[in-house]
Amino acid sequence: MPEQRNPIAVQFGRSLLRVRKQAGHSQEALAVMASLHRTEIGLLERGERMPRIDTAIKLASALGIEADELVKDIEWMPGSVERGGFTVGDKA
Repeated sequence: MPEQRNPIAVQFGRSLLRVRKQAGHSQEALAVMASLHRTEIGLLERGERMPRIDTAIKLASALGIEADELVKDIEWMPGSVERGGFTVGDKA
């Protein structure tokens, strides 16, 4: 059975690939600039590995971009669970 990839890791990988290519760097060159192993870049771009925050910062810095550029298409949707609490009605 094929391994299911995390959609967040996949989207991060797409963004990383796009930005790396726009910058004109090979995976190996980016790995050297970011102090990562070259296979790590491939794993990240294929969405096979979820990046740690320090890895994302290294990559962004090596690419000369803000880290949010790598996660701009990833959004968190808050849950809809509500906690109990007091309410105050209008006293018109």
